[in-house]
Amino acid sequence: MLKTEYNVIGVMSGTSLDGIDLVYTTFSFDKNWKFTIYHTETIAYNNYWIDILGRLVDFSIEELHGIDKKYTLYLSKVISEFINKFSIKNIDAVCSHGHTALHQPEKGLTYQIGNLSTIASLINQIVVCDFRVQDVVFGGQGAPLVPIGDELLFSEYDFCLNLGGFVNVSTVINNSRIAYDICSVNIVLNHYVKKLGFDFDDQGKIASTGTLNNTLLNKLNALEFYKQDFPKSLGIEWIKEIVIPLIDTFNISIKNILRTYVEHIAIQISKAINTENNASVLITGGGVYNLFLVQQTQRYTNSKIVIPSKEIIEFKEALIFGLLGVLKLRNQVNCLSSVTGAKKDHCTGKIFHP
Repeated sequence: MLKTEYNVIGVMSGTSLDGIDLVYTTFSFDKNWKFTIYHTETIAYNNYWIDILGRLVDFSIEELHGIDKKYTLYLSKVISEFINKFSIKNIDAVCSHGHTALHQPEKGLTYQIGNLSTIASLINQIVVCDFRVQDVVFGGQGAPLVPIGDELLFSEYDFCLNLGGFVNVSTVINNSRIAYDICSVNIVLNHYVKKLGFDFDDQGKIASTGTLNNTLLNKLNALEFYKQDFPKSLGIEWIKEIVIPLIDTFNISIKNILRTYVEHIAIQISKAINTENNASVLITGGGVYNLFLVQQTQRYTNSKIVIPSKEIIEFKEALIFGLLGVLKLRNQVNCLSSVTGAKKDHCTGKIFHP
């Protein structure tokens, strides 16, 4: 007999390196899934981890294995401190994404650090993790994985957008959930604003003072990735090998780069969410706080952009990885072939016991 209620901790670390998101929640099932969030926290990375995680694609596999061990120890410490801080007693599982080190599904490769089996014994909890590998083995992109949560928890919206290191979209077409990465957001924006001494462009104020460079804009919009059909996903390798080198061929100011790249993001998003009807679009992730980006996106679409509560903006992905873990515990589908391109729907992830 399957349980109808699960108390879990969802853990997410994204490519924008904002930090580790943790959420303690209860999922309950009665014909439909519902959730209640009790505690949330984001643990910012220190300079050591920002440096290491920002250069993961530059390390050899052997070096990554060593980093994986250190990161697993660090992640375990963060989770344990979260449990102790909020005196959390009732935990069915900790469901963790880890942090993506490599993502090259076309080569059959995806690697998330922090998913070693030792994490379960270190935090003395059942851990569900390593959600991407099986999908790549089945011929899928291994990403995005969040759309199953959009399907089960946020189906009242026509589109779900997450603006993080990348922006991805999730929607239903011909009765099937589809999703894909649209383009990079915070990875590129933060890369350039850091040259001015800031971690991020607060509310997009710097970008809003820049001047649009139409030549750069046209070249960005012409990148080959945007011509590909979904399913498709992006890794930081694409940014470092394609996007940054392209932008750097233009000798223009940082504020003009930011202004132009924000326009590029808005245009690419609009292509994904424009419909004949006035669709409802839920947007989450750190990019929501870039008000200039949200305004520019709204300029290009008739869809209604909905900004939810702070908890959902910042912790939706961690919440949904909690749900992925619950579905794994129930041996139910938590990865959709219509989204990733895998040969079949499947139940992905690994379960480790302390």
